[in-house]
Amino acid sequence: MVACRSRADARLARGAPRGDRGRDLHGVTPDPHGARPDPHGARDELHREGRADTSGPVPPRTLVVGAGGFLGGAVHRAVEASGGDVRAATVPWSDPSAAEQVLVDAVRGIRDSADGQPWRIVWCAGTGVVATGEDVFAAEQTLLGRVLDATADDAAAGEGTLFFASSAGAVYAGCADAPFDESTPPAPLAPYGRAKLAVEARFRQWAESTGARLLVGRISNLYGPGANLGKAQGLVSQLALAHLEGRHSSIYVPMTTTRDYLYIEDAAAMVLDALDAVDGLATGSTVTKILASGQPATITEVVDAVQDAFGEPLDVRDGADPSATFQGLDLRFRSTVLPQVDDRAFLPFREGVARTVEALRAAHGA
Repeated sequence: MVACRSRADARLARGAPRGDRGRDLHGVTPDPHGARPDPHGARDELHREGRADTSGPVPPRTLVVGAGGFLGGAVHRAVEASGGDVRAATVPWSDPSAAEQVLVDAVRGIRDSADGQPWRIVWCAGTGVVATGEDVFAAEQTLLGRVLDATADDAAAGEGTLFFASSAGAVYAGCADAPFDESTPPAPLAPYGRAKLAVEARFRQWAESTGARLLVGRISNLYGPGANLGKAQGLVSQLALAHLEGRHSSIYVPMTTTRDYLYIEDAAAMVLDALDAVDGLATGSTVTKILASGQPATITEVVDAVQDAFGEPLDVRDGADPSATFQGLDLRFRSTVLPQVDDRAFLPFREGVARTVEALRAAHGA
């Protein structure tokens, strides 16, 4: 929704498909999800981190794909903080053949190293944003298909669960009569949403063939410190970044456009709690859950919250962008699946905005 692009924004927004994509479908032409370095190195590595916790049951060994991204990084930190054995695949995304081999080795490695014990794969990597074209998503799906095909026959090494980070805003963008829940038929408006549904289906096929459990998390708008500022989305961080850099923000959808905002640390905790719940289900089970805070805000309310955090007005102007047609106007959510995961105290939206602004200020020396 915001058209406040810096040169770095334009450079990175052209195609960076690596790590996890922030899921803030608010119509921005800059980006939110904070300044986390891109994890796509040129070498194939599997980094093992985490501390052993011998005080209770051994948590499943966990592989995070997209650990250099916003959500993937938060999940990785949360598992590590809990004393879990967590690994992050360093994937050379710019080289599809090498990326395929690294991912195949990583998937096999986490299962084999579990030695028959439970394992988890948390897949937070993904390509593009709302305005990204079909060709980019086609390449992503080709790579994913090769990885899943290569690991389908040998995946039954102990009981395991795979989590895929999908996008609630993308798959429900064309739906009417919010709030939406898991029974709402998806109605994507953009290639981004159609691609998310295609990847969900591909993971379901893999889970059926391997007997692994699958948890599809359709996530609302993530925000908070550490977002990828080079992506053309993410209203909270983009408004703050533009203000810090002395640029105006252009809004190209109605100011009444509404999104559900989920603070990044709450999101990571929900992912792990949902995995705990799904781990108790029968092998081969597939669960789709919306991960949302139930804290909707209009663009007007977001601008007000960011202004309050700065203590001064923002320069916000009307703008235009072709991707505005891909934006749903009211994306409020509620979940009826795994309700115990939603039974938590979410960080209040204005407090989350204040933390985000403070982190950006510190990063910019302001």
